[in-house]
Amino acid sequence: MVKTFMTIAGLVLCVAGGVQAQDRVQVQGASPDLYVLHTVKKGETLYSLGRSYSLSPKEIASENNISAEQGLQLGQSVKIPLNNTNFSQKTDAGGTPVYHKVEEKETLYRLSVNHNKVSLDNIRRWNNMTGDGLQKDGFVIVGYLKGAGIPASTPVASNPSTPPPATHPVSTPPATTPTPTPSTPAPTTPVVTTPAAGTTPAPPVTKPDQQAPPESPATTPTPAPATNTGTTKPAPASSAGSSFEQLYNQQTSNGKSVTAEKGPGGWFKSNASPGKYYALHNTAPRGTIIKVTNPLNGKFIYAKVLEAIPQIKQNEGLIIKLSDSALEALGTNEAKFYCQLNYEE
Repeated sequence: MVKTFMTIAGLVLCVAGGVQAQDRVQVQGASPDLYVLHTVKKGETLYSLGRSYSLSPKEIASENNISAEQGLQLGQSVKIPLNNTNFSQKTDAGGTPVYHKVEEKETLYRLSVNHNKVSLDNIRRWNNMTGDGLQKDGFVIVGYLKGAGIPASTPVASNPSTPPPATHPVSTPPATTPTPTPSTPAPTTPVVTTPAAGTTPAPPVTKPDQQAPPESPATTPTPAPATNTGTTKPAPASSAGSSFEQLYNQQTSNGKSVTAEKGPGGWFKSNASPGKYYALHNTAPRGTIIKVTNPLNGKFIYAKVLEAIPQIKQNEGLIIKLSDSALEALGTNEAKFYCQLNYEE
């Protein structure tokens, strides 16, 4: 009797786990052609799919090269495009989460590029991530289907052989996504500009307070670095990167174990939060903090390495590529600029 009960309980758990894996909506393709696959159930039509996925029936028919008169067949796999109409990757996005299955050696930066350059901070927030590491075959939320989303009776399972839920790096982040609204308290912080009445660098200091990511609670500091009037050494370009500065000091033993490098640098477009700078570098391992200095004005920043510089013609000769927000912090707007690098030996 006990064995029979345990067997039944095991079957129930297996079925429940299978349903959970099947209900997950998995993204396919890469920017700009992102989509999900839907398996047609009994009674479904182009019009019912249009309502479920917030798209016009004509758009779904065109994407799949079928006519409205032809209709759908039971078990047919239908391509549902993800666009601005039915897919959101904004900070306050809500609805049905859309997952990406992590591939081997895939980085957070590459995942962002392949999915409409979604903000790295948004990915971390949606998935409760504390770092940039990804687990192979894990599932990461990259956005949300707008509107009512997919009915529970018609799950989308673009990869039926998904691993058990225990391997997922994220438990159930969708329920927590509407809560982070860091932009709402921001209006109270611009008043801080008043203490800088006698100083010229005061205006740009209020910029990092507009959008502080959860991973850096201490990165919205006071404008103290901008009012450093009694020293001859230039202050860092942004005090919001102080956490990266601390990591740099740890990695280099407070500057005692440093490799120096000089040469041309470039930049790439990024959705990183103000005061957070990221880099592409060919030899420094991922996660290394590099101190980047502009020798022309002495300004410097600390940038975290995401991955190697892509080997294409436009990157020939570059020793580093920085996220675009770092250019303003370094006081340059050149496509290529001369810089000095310091990082862990």
